[in-house]
Parts: sequence; structure tokens; C-alpha cells
Amino acid sequence: MLNFSLTKGQLDLKKRVRGFTRREILPVAWYYDELDESPLFVLRRAFDEGIMNSDIPAEYGGKGYGLLEGTIAVEEIAAGCPGLATSIFDNSLGMAPIILSDKEHLKQRYLREMAKEFKLMCFGTSEPTMGSDVAGMRCLATKDGDDYILNGTKYWITNGGIADYMTVFATTDPKLQHAGICAFVVELDWEGISVGKTIPKMGQRCSNTAGIHFENTRVPKENILAEPGKGFMLAMKTFDRTRPVIGSFGVGAARSAMEFALQYTKIRHAFGSAVASHQSVQFKLAEMFTKVEIARLLTWRAATEVDQGMKTNTTASIAKLYASEMAFEVVSDALQLCAGYGYTKMYPIEKLFRDVRLLRIYEGTSEVQHLVLAAHLFGAYESAMPSLEEVPIMRWEKESGEFSEEVGGKTAWRCPMCGYIHVEEEPPEACPYCFVPGKAFKKVWPREYKK
Repeated sequence: MLNFSLTKGQLDLKKRVRGFTRREILPVAWYYDELDESPLFVLRRAFDEGIMNSDIPAEYGGKGYGLLEGTIAVEEIAAGCPGLATSIFDNSLGMAPIILSDKEHLKQRYLREMAKEFKLMCFGTSEPTMGSDVAGMRCLATKDGDDYILNGTKYWITNGGIADYMTVFATTDPKLQHAGICAFVVELDWEGISVGKTIPKMGQRCSNTAGIHFENTRVPKENILAEPGKGFMLAMKTFDRTRPVIGSFGVGAARSAMEFALQYTKIRHAFGSAVASHQSVQFKLAEMFTKVEIARLLTWRAATEVDQGMKTNTTASIAKLYASEMAFEVVSDALQLCAGYGYTKMYPIEKLFRDVRLLRIYEGTSEVQHLVLAAHLFGAYESAMPSLEEVPIMRWEKESGEFSEEVGGKTAWRCPMCGYIHVEEEPPEACPYCFVPGKAFKKVWPREYKK
């Protein structure tokens, strides 16, 4: 049975995080956006209030929240500032490979510590020359006894300049593609690690982004997260878990922009009446509202499938693709409704517009999501309908217009090219429409359907 209602605990979480956003996020977001700096004190307050790291399993000292609770919290934070939401919930991305791994000693070591102390963990697959093409990474992991030596650069790393730990994906040989990828947990104060300057960005400027360089960095054997050949699948499982959350970034930001536009059209007068009184404006807001609601349902579905242990790569991609594209459309429409004021820095929408543009890029571009979904359609997808050439399009009927009861005793043949239905015991010599030989016709009625 489907149930779209939230539990009391989930509703309480939503209310609590919404209060945190209005109290802690909104007053500082625009100031730190101008500084292009991530306010660490806000991240610490999110940790202190149990908003950050809430998905650490209970057996390691965490709250044990599921991904559905995560999407609920993310939506509320992103409604205030998508950039700060990215930094606050980056720990969940960084920890996901550990949670999904079979390395119990790493779970005990790092998850327990992060449940107790304010620590930041970032995630590294992207590099200066590759982003969504995970198999194309070049950061090298060279075996040295039981340890590995890392050399190379990871780029576009959220919280890279302020994190304590990092889950790093590297390759033993770039030529091996998927088969060479392995993963490690790295402490960013180790020898040979350099952190680059903050990368200047168009949006999400409240979220720190930097490059991290490894030069002969030794990773001890106990910090191996995934052996060569297992790293790629671990990265893909991580994205299946985190892509629905990216959808929630879009839902939160779009909802916020829609609400601001709704308020503005009520108070702004033009041509003798409130802008909101015009049907075209009402229809536009109705469309925006519908898109936000659809995106939320998609993200909740994908998150619920993760929590239930189902295979989620398809629904995760759908949620990420639709919600990120939706957010850009809705925020753009909100800016248009607020006209010149929406374009200024005195109104909140221009920042949301800059922030949501990134959603179509990180954790797999929209183009990559299209590839994932196309691969599913042309591969594992099972059609409920029979093949096109087997569809029995019957048209004979009684003079009364009712479907003839004699249909069951007739034989019908279908032309494989144009679809013409021939009703006789034997197929025709050729199709009277497209001249395909009768021997190519397929018997479509009566037939037995496969169960």
C-alpha cells in the first residue's frame, strides 16, 4: 500500500529544520555569499542541533535516520541557501562510501568519531580533466607493500578547503578504466597533501569548493575502503544514495522562489490591479507549484527505495534529473514574475538562480542522467505491451456497432511493415497497402499470451 503521509517524527524534523533555516541560515546567507566563504559556525550549529550527520547508523552512535528524513531536512535548508545546504550535507556524501562498504573497522573508527565530534568529511571522484566520467580518473594509487601511494589531484571538492577527512577514489592504472578503481579514507593533515585555493564560482558561494593534491601520500592498509576493481561500484552505489538528495536541493530552492514570487505578485500592482489578479500570472504560479510537488514526490520515492534496500539507480536518476531541471525553470520563472526587482541583489531570487544552476551539473550532469535512463530503457526495461508487430488491432463489428462475439473464432494476420490486419484463415499473397510478401505476415489472433 502506498502512503504519502509523514510520520510524527518526520513532521517534527521538518518543523525543527525549518526553524533552524529561518533562525541561522537566512540572516547570514547573503553576507557570506558576497564574501565567497562558507560560515563554519553555521555548520557547527547544524551539527550541535543534530541536523548534520543524522544518517550515521545508530550502532555507531548516530541517529540512524533514513534517506527520506535526509531529503526532508535538505529541502528545508536549501530553501534558505542551497550553498549552505550543500556544505552541511556534504558529510553524508563523504561518509556514504564508508556506510556502504564492508570495512567494519573504518565504520568504528570514523563514523563513531563523527557522531561525537564536529568533523567534516568530503568526497573525491572528480578531477581537473574529468567529472561525471568516473571511470576516466587519473589520480594514481600505486601499491607499496600493504599500503598505497597516492599521486594526483582531485578537483571540485565540496568542503575540500575545510574538511578533516576525505573518501578518495583513485586508479591503479588509467588504462584499466572501471577495473582499476579503488577507494581510501584519507586524513587531510597527512604528509604530501596540499589544499588549493577556494575555487571562485558563479553560485553556491556559501559552500567551500577546492582542489586537493596528493604527492607521494602514503595510505596505510587499514584505510583501504575498496580494493582495485571494487571502487567503481562503490562510487555508483554512493551516487544512487545521494542523487535523490540533490533532487531535494532543487525542491527546496524552487519552493522558496515560488513562495517569494507568490508574495510579490500579491503586493505589486500594475495596470490598476495586483499582478496576481491576472490569469496568466495565476496559471504560471500554478505550473510552478505543480512542478515542485512532482519533484518532491520523485525524490521521496527514490529515498524510500534506498531506505528499503531496493535497487535505485533508475529512480535516483529520474529524481535528480527532473528536480534539478525543474528548479532552474521554476526559479527562472519566479525571477521573471518579480521582473526588475527579481534581477537585483536586494531581492533573494537572483542568488537562488545562481545557486540552482549547479544542480544540473554536480553528482552527474543532466546529460549523464539521460544516458543512465536511456541505458535502462534499451536494456533492463520490460515492456508491458506485446511487440508492435503482434498488436491485434481488430476493427470488424456488428451493424449495431458492438464488437462481434465471433472474434474468437476468426484468424487475423498483421503486416510487419504498415500494420494492415488481414482477416482470413491464411495470410494474403502480399499486403494491399505496402506490398510486403504475405509470408512475412504474423498471426496475431487468436494467440496465447505469455504469462
